[in-house]
Amino acid sequence: MLTTRQGVRPLSAVDLDAFLELTGRDPVINVFVDHRARTTRLEPRWLGGEIWGRFLGGDLVSACHVGANLVPIMASDDDARAFAERALARSRTVSTIVGPHHAVEIFWNTVSGAWGRPRELRWQQPHLQIDGPPLVPPDPAVRRTTSHDMDQLYPACVAMYTEEVGISPEHGGGADLYRARVAQLANRGWSFARFDQGRLVFKAEVACASPYAAQVQGVYVPPDRRGEGLATAGMAAVVELVRAEIAPVVSLYVNEWNNPARASYERVGFIETARFSTVMF
Repeated sequence: MLTTRQGVRPLSAVDLDAFLELTGRDPVINVFVDHRARTTRLEPRWLGGEIWGRFLGGDLVSACHVGANLVPIMASDDDARAFAERALARSRTVSTIVGPHHAVEIFWNTVSGAWGRPRELRWQQPHLQIDGPPLVPPDPAVRRTTSHDMDQLYPACVAMYTEEVGISPEHGGGADLYRARVAQLANRGWSFARFDQGRLVFKAEVACASPYAAQVQGVYVPPDRRGEGLATAGMAAVVELVRAEIAPVVSLYVNEWNNPARASYERVGFIETARFSTVMF
């Protein structure tokens, strides 16, 4: 039974099919939450948070992932406001609000007065995807990483995260947890890199995947090796490997001001399909 005037309630395992039908309306944009639903079966003890659903006439029309990341899902303006009003009834626990630009903007405008000043706002992040072969030759030296690569892989992941987010993932004692995440992706076969005489010179990971799409994160080339085409050829190799073995569509989102990365992705064959926004605390 619904307990709020907005028709919003936490979803559970009995709602899984309806939730996957909702995410399936745009499976590439929704790959993160689709992945979370399939791996947790919407069980709160595995989610580490909740997924709220909004119902109209008994039908699930939108949702909102509320964990470390808060992600509006297929949310109209009214849906985003309804989720924000529910969020205002509790203290902020999320570290990031991220998702399609318009829904994030509506949500943030509703909660901003109560949730405090964010560390950073990134309003117009191009969401890119590719569903065919890359347009440039892939780097044949790019391969999946293994546990034997951790001495090179982990520092590169820390450097990429720090450069991208503005704070080290090891800040506040997070090194063990972050190292475990890096190892998890490598063990899953979702971590890719190129090494030059034993030194890592390109890397990227699949952050999440569904039967329909995979989202890439953590693309990184050391500063002294940038401008050599390593990212373009490396991403072409990642696209080939991911499309052959993980999911048919490869997606990512990139900061609007990162012109070198955007140019590299365009050369590979990625096209823009949406705009994301990120609010970081």
